[in-house]
Amino acid sequence: MAASELYTKFARVWIPDPEEVWKSAELLKDYKPGDKVLLLHLEEGKDLEYRLDPKTKELPHLRNPDILVGENDLTALSYLHEPAVLHNLRVRFIDSKLIYTYCGIVLVAINPYEQLPIYGEDIINAYSGQNMGDMDPHIFAVAEEAYKQMARDERNQSIIVSGESGAGKTVSAKYAMRYFATVSGSASEANVEEKVLASNPIMESIGNAKTTRNDNSSRFGKYIEIGFDKRYRIIGANMRTYLLEKSRVVFQAEEERNYHIFYQLCASAKLPEFKMLRLENADNFHYTMQGGSPVIEGVDDAKEMAHTRQACTLLGISESYQMGIFRILAGILHLGNVGFTSRDSDSCTIPPRHEPLTIFCDLMGVDYEEMCHWLCHRKLATATETYIKPISKLQATNARDALAKHIYAKLFNWIVDHVNQALHSAVKQHSFIGVLDIYGFETFEINSFEQFCINYANEKLQQQFNMHVFKLEQEEYMKEQIPWTLIDFYDNQPCINLIESKLGILDLLDEECKMPKGTDDTWAQKLYNTHLNKCALFEKPRLSNKAFIIQHFADKVEYQCEGFLEKNKDTVFEEQIKVLKSSKFKMLPELFQDDEKAISPTSATSSGRIPLSRTPAKPTKGRPVQTAKEHKKTVGHQFRNSLHLLMETLNATTPHYVRCIKPNDFKFPFTFDEKRAVQQLRACGVLETIRISAAGFPSRWTYQEFFSRYRVLMKQKDVLSDRKQTCKNVLEKLIVDQDKYQFGKTKIFFRAGQVAYLEKLRADKLRAACIRIQKTIRGWLLRKKYLRMRRAAITVQRYVRGYQARCYAKFLRRTNAATTIQKYWRMYVVRRRYKIRRAATVVLQSYLRGYLARNRYRKILREHKAVIIQKWVRGWLARTHYKRSMHAIIYLQCCFRRMMAKRELKKLKIEARSVERYKKLHIGMENKIMQLQRKVDEQNKDYKCLMEKLTNLEGIYNSETEKLRSDLERLQLSEEEAKVATGRVLSLQEEIAKLRKDLEQTQSEKKCIEERADRYKQETDQLVSNLKEENISLKQEKEALNHRIVEQAKEMTETMEKKLVEETKQLELDLNDERLRYQNLLNEFSRLEERYDDLKEEMTLMVNVPKPGHKRTDSTHSSNESEYTFSSEIAETEDIPFRTEEPSERKVPLDMSLFLKLQKRVTELEQEKQVMQDELDRKEEQVLRSKAKEEERPQIRGAELEYESLKRQELESENKKLKNELNELRKSLSEKSAPEVTAPGAPAYRVLMEQLTSVSEELDVRKEEVLILRSQLVSQKEAIQPKNTMTDSTILLEDVQKMKDKGEIAQAYIGLKETNRSPAMDCHELNEDGELWLVYEGLKQANRLLESQLQSQKRSHENEAEALRGEIQSLKEENNRQQQLLAQNLQLPPEARIEASLQHEITRLTNENLDLMEQLEKQDKTVRKLKKQLKVFAKKIGELEVGQMENISPGQIIDEPIRPVNIPRKEKDFQGMLEYKKEDEQKLVKNLILELKPRGVAVNLIPGLPAYILFMCVRHADYLNDDQKVRSLLTSTINSIKKVLKKRGDDFETVSFWLSNTCRFLHCLKQYSGEEGFMKHNTSRQNEHCLTNFDLAEYRQVLSDLAIQIYQQLVRVLENILQPMIVSGMLEHETIQGVSGVKPTGLRKRTSSIADEGTYTLDSILRQLNSFHSVMCQHGMDPELIKQVVKQMFYIVGAITLNNLLLRKDMCSWSKGMQIRYNVSQLEEWLRDKNLMNSGAKETLEPLIQAAQLLQVKKKTDDDAEAICCMCNALTTAQIVKVLNLYTPVNEFEERVSVSFIRTIQMRLRDRKDSPQLLMDAKHIFPVTFPFNPSSLALETIQIPASLGLGFISRV
Repeated sequence: MAASELYTKFARVWIPDPEEVWKSAELLKDYKPGDKVLLLHLEEGKDLEYRLDPKTKELPHLRNPDILVGENDLTALSYLHEPAVLHNLRVRFIDSKLIYTYCGIVLVAINPYEQLPIYGEDIINAYSGQNMGDMDPHIFAVAEEAYKQMARDERNQSIIVSGESGAGKTVSAKYAMRYFATVSGSASEANVEEKVLASNPIMESIGNAKTTRNDNSSRFGKYIEIGFDKRYRIIGANMRTYLLEKSRVVFQAEEERNYHIFYQLCASAKLPEFKMLRLENADNFHYTMQGGSPVIEGVDDAKEMAHTRQACTLLGISESYQMGIFRILAGILHLGNVGFTSRDSDSCTIPPRHEPLTIFCDLMGVDYEEMCHWLCHRKLATATETYIKPISKLQATNARDALAKHIYAKLFNWIVDHVNQALHSAVKQHSFIGVLDIYGFETFEINSFEQFCINYANEKLQQQFNMHVFKLEQEEYMKEQIPWTLIDFYDNQPCINLIESKLGILDLLDEECKMPKGTDDTWAQKLYNTHLNKCALFEKPRLSNKAFIIQHFADKVEYQCEGFLEKNKDTVFEEQIKVLKSSKFKMLPELFQDDEKAISPTSATSSGRIPLSRTPAKPTKGRPVQTAKEHKKTVGHQFRNSLHLLMETLNATTPHYVRCIKPNDFKFPFTFDEKRAVQQLRACGVLETIRISAAGFPSRWTYQEFFSRYRVLMKQKDVLSDRKQTCKNVLEKLIVDQDKYQFGKTKIFFRAGQVAYLEKLRADKLRAACIRIQKTIRGWLLRKKYLRMRRAAITVQRYVRGYQARCYAKFLRRTNAATTIQKYWRMYVVRRRYKIRRAATVVLQSYLRGYLARNRYRKILREHKAVIIQKWVRGWLARTHYKRSMHAIIYLQCCFRRMMAKRELKKLKIEARSVERYKKLHIGMENKIMQLQRKVDEQNKDYKCLMEKLTNLEGIYNSETEKLRSDLERLQLSEEEAKVATGRVLSLQEEIAKLRKDLEQTQSEKKCIEERADRYKQETDQLVSNLKEENISLKQEKEALNHRIVEQAKEMTETMEKKLVEETKQLELDLNDERLRYQNLLNEFSRLEERYDDLKEEMTLMVNVPKPGHKRTDSTHSSNESEYTFSSEIAETEDIPFRTEEPSERKVPLDMSLFLKLQKRVTELEQEKQVMQDELDRKEEQVLRSKAKEEERPQIRGAELEYESLKRQELESENKKLKNELNELRKSLSEKSAPEVTAPGAPAYRVLMEQLTSVSEELDVRKEEVLILRSQLVSQKEAIQPKNTMTDSTILLEDVQKMKDKGEIAQAYIGLKETNRSPAMDCHELNEDGELWLVYEGLKQANRLLESQLQSQKRSHENEAEALRGEIQSLKEENNRQQQLLAQNLQLPPEARIEASLQHEITRLTNENLDLMEQLEKQDKTVRKLKKQLKVFAKKIGELEVGQMENISPGQIIDEPIRPVNIPRKEKDFQGMLEYKKEDEQKLVKNLILELKPRGVAVNLIPGLPAYILFMCVRHADYLNDDQKVRSLLTSTINSIKKVLKKRGDDFETVSFWLSNTCRFLHCLKQYSGEEGFMKHNTSRQNEHCLTNFDLAEYRQVLSDLAIQIYQQLVRVLENILQPMIVSGMLEHETIQGVSGVKPTGLRKRTSSIADEGTYTLDSILRQLNSFHSVMCQHGMDPELIKQVVKQMFYIVGAITLNNLLLRKDMCSWSKGMQIRYNVSQLEEWLRDKNLMNSGAKETLEPLIQAAQLLQVKKKTDDDAEAICCMCNALTTAQIVKVLNLYTPVNEFEERVSVSFIRTIQMRLRDRKDSPQLLMDAKHIFPVTFPFNPSSLALETIQIPASLGLGFISRV
């Protein structure tokens, strides 16, 4: 099909845009050849006329279908061009938050500028072992591919990480190295992988700096070779560095920093060890202050300094060397502060005793004067003489900076070299993976020598990349046998030749550097003369003569020639270097020596170091300037050589490419700048890969995938049995142009755009089919709706007509009835109206007549009152007129009199004024005054006479006044009497009025009382009725309360039961946690033991010649066997008979072990003697303190003291005896030399054999005595133990129990027997055999025991009687109280009685609840106590394990049992036992365990037969009371099972068989142990078969631990078998065919979802599960254990499936959710068929089920979000969001999940507290339990088949 035919209406295209680079548009009409304009509709709603280029007539790029957008691999896109690539990357980065994308063989990594949780251990484990295309793109997938190809192809690998600054190159390289370190592990205990990772912080501190584009930009390139051994484990590493940016040491641009190490030093300046460096803040140093940005946000330089020092320590750089490094770095900082003063234009000087230079010289250990001189001068040498010339200030400053750069470069080289030495391994390197972290293509406004070298390196890498891509394409075509046509691709060899060939740019630059007067200008002219107009890739700028332009593969770059020569020479003054070489600081001269002479900080010398590369660690730097001859190699020459070496290395490896993209320049998280992204995509070669792929056949489908996807385009007749031929026939019809596709052997190859065309045909066919289906279904639905409506209409009509008829009849009846009612009603209304009118008329008349009469009366009364008022008013007016007249007359009189008085006053005033004047005029008239004086005297005399007369007149007046007063009083008395009479009359009148008022009040009160009486009567009646109602309500309330009390009691009971159940569940959870920890410890112990075995094997392999071959092992592989230390010693001795054949050699370790055992026994007895002596002293002190108590029970305590003394005597005698035997042994051994000691017939040998014989005899006697003592102790314990009392007997029992625990009773009784025997010799006269004495002693002991029993029984009886008396008394008191309460209740009225009974009932229930609460508290305390005991026991078990690993063996456990079996010997004939000889034990183990075929036993014999046989052998050894035989057999059995599992541990049948038999053996030991808890289900015959002599509880624990280890190994085996099937069967295989179509895939082909011959399906998983289940059932495994295994299997299936779903975008679709749910239903059906639904296996699949439901539910509205949050409670928030982000439509009819919906989900789930971990732990193993399962099989009925080869065993 022609490409132009695809440009139809509604086709979507990409058009260029200056802002967005590419913009999407839609065609509004079909394109026809010849059209010059395309009518387009943009996404923002605008219409556009797009004009085609008239020359090329190139149409715009077509847009891919939506289902292809967001693909993992860009090569899977049908249309491969720049806008498609850009859009796909943007959608994945912005919408799906996916930063990795494949582009063919390249991994494109976009820097998110945000920490993402995708680099944890769980993600590493998920990618480990997976194919690269099977999982979503990731740096771990690239690392895994490199690791796998290294192991598979035995070829070295390289990972090339490139990109511009800030794109994330260093982080990507770091994660790749972390992956290798985690997956491969280390071949030694030196933790090489940690050292490899520790090199990162060191190199970042000295080689990284902050730039405007990146806060942690690598300013150098590095290539790290990670070395692996033959088992592909990390053994070491080597680093090469390239082109360190030395200029940054002395200059930083705005907003940039120097290298991190300088700021870390300044931030740590206050540390005590750094005081000598005399550092300050970074702002105070010239070399760190120029950028103006000394602090990076979010980075603590002091903490980073601590990390750097830790890394140095881990790499073996000692503290002294670290301080030396910091001293040199501090010196560089101080050197930068050195200032110069100009003397003239050609010379300068340094101020005297300049502080920065002084500090620099002190730190460097050089002479101040010498350094000061050579900083301001330089030496010039001619052919005859040498001159010392001063230099200018500018030259001095440049020389200072050059010296600082040179020192830093040398220090950088030194650190890199010594890091390499620390990472070097003495083991031979088998292969390596190189990680190249190198700068990407760079172009700036001003490009200099550094950019030239960087772009030169990128040209070389791009050439290598193009050749590799071309080679892979060619191999793919040849593999599929497709005709190979040469693909035209860009070859940048001409550009490389321009740079590095003869007379190239580098050659001319080196030549100019050798010229005495060479300058940048002359070099530029040579370039123009040589290459301008001769090479198409070389150009000259129009406006510059000091620059040149090179056409690189990515873009044109203009380089400024200024500084090229100086940077290429890299010159530094020779005299300054000589001063530094003469330093007293030893480390400084070392920097300037040759690399092979440098002293390693990690070793004394470096002579043993083997260089890992042929070039120095830092080839980009020149040698120190010592002589002129040493400057032959320039920086450019060195860089070219190191680059050639790098390319040789890369060409010798298989490369893997990682291209890092910087999405924006502002470091905003998840922000995509299209312009910047396109620039980098063009520069890094991604688009070149796309172009090469698009030039050929980029789309590739297998025949099966093509058939599955495009089956809808085929007719039934086209489908043949041969899929390949079917595809050929169909394609010939669909695509006419056969050049558009090619048929390979296994794939179909398509040109670009053909898959999109096929998708269009498929979509059109599906759309047409959908329309037809919709048409048919809509017609059927409408027809069905019409018929339903017609039937409904007929029914409605029938019912409506009947309803209308009934309504009409009802209307007639109502009409008739209404007429009758109206007749009577009208009559009633008229009559009632007449009566009302008549009554109203009468009332009106009466009221009117009364009204008229009252009006007439009121008129007469008003007239009478008016006359009275007139009379009084007229009198008042007359009186008022009179008073007013009198008042006016008096007022006139007053006014007149006032006027007269004023006149008189005026006259007097005039007279007064005239006298004064007269006095003034006649002052001298004294005589007249004398006369007047005399006249005054005379008048005084007259006055006195008049006064006398006046006195007389007053007396007369007073007498007359008295008379008048008496008359007045008499008149007043008469007046008062008149007043009294008047008052009496008034009071009588008031009393009359009051009496009238009282009469009226009495009458009103009478009326009120009558009304009140009536009201009271009514209220009384109402109260009675209310009381009756209240009585009824109280009765109902009483019933409700009774019901409520019953319900409350029931609720409290249920609550307590629930609480008890919850606490039980919590205890079970705690127990499971403890069990899980314990089993993890067992697993870890077995892993360490396996590691130990592996190390031993490696030591053996290092001695022997290893066999060729390579096999990759999992990093998490651990041993499946674990041998406890207490059995390992026996195991080593047991191994000896297998390795030796001569019987004489077997006796040697036996005799020596006997000797060591006796020696150890003597030491233990001495210790026990001291312990018993201390115990005896303590007991005696206790007796003295409790003398009163001792008097009550003298017999018991006396027996105890006698018992203690006997025990001490026994210990002393046995101690002496053993010491004598030991001395004899030592004496006999000292007589002969060491080699002849154990030879048969030697004296020492004879003595040992005699001692062995005597010890054996003594042991037999002691065993019989111990049995007797045990029986006595059992009877004593049963007799002494009280029920529930705390009497003194409990103290004694506790003491006895403690002695039993310490194993002291058995020894004491042996001592007692020994003592009893010694007096037998003294009592020979009474009885020769001593029997009488023994009988007497036995009777004494029996009497003591009987007396103690009698006393204890008596005390217990008394205590019980006292307790019963107390109970009787309390019952009596309760009875009396109840009778009193009943009597009181009978006296109360019924209501009060009910209330009292209710109160009593409530009180009773409250008391019961309180009692229950107390019981609950007691149970809580008991539970807590049991928890504490459980923890204590777990701790004790751990301590016992440690102790056993140190110095315990099973033999000692049997010799000193912790819990002795209290079962007496039964003197009967035993059956169900097997007898064998001691020398046949190894044959028994060999035939029954080591060489047994599980399949034959499982098919032909009863399940668990080996376990039964072994137990029957143990029973016989127990019957013989042979502890050595029991110990040896059990130890050999355990070790042999471990050997079998170690040898055939990958075979499921073997592991299952021995797990079943180990559990059966464990159950037999429990069932026949004699413990009551295990004997309940036994028959009487089985109880007779119980063990009689030994308590094997400790061995039961060992077997339980062994069973746990076997179970864990079984889980690992079935996991290894199931793991390859799970992803293919559960996810990739289409169980429901045709539901999910296969999408196009890219170059990274993932596993096909169509079932091929080698592909696993769900049926494969079910068949494997059936196989597992049938094998376990055949082996007789316990049903509960089978359930646990099935639960673990289903957990593995669910976890692996969900983890792969979360890491595979192609699996997150609606149809895949349906497939998963169907597969899960099949698994559930399998559980139902096997009756395993109650095993808990289904619950383990719940996260997977919810993930499948999440893929299928609606994902649009807020209600959908709420439903998802409620539904997915088994998934974490991270998992839900991840699934929604990964959801990808398979067909065009599905829709993607919007970003806003995902944000809504996150907001709703933000309060959920769950794990942030994304993946499930697929390695998790549930704790296993082994419930006791007794066997009903009788031991005596078991027959031993001859096929087992156990003829040497005989039944007893």
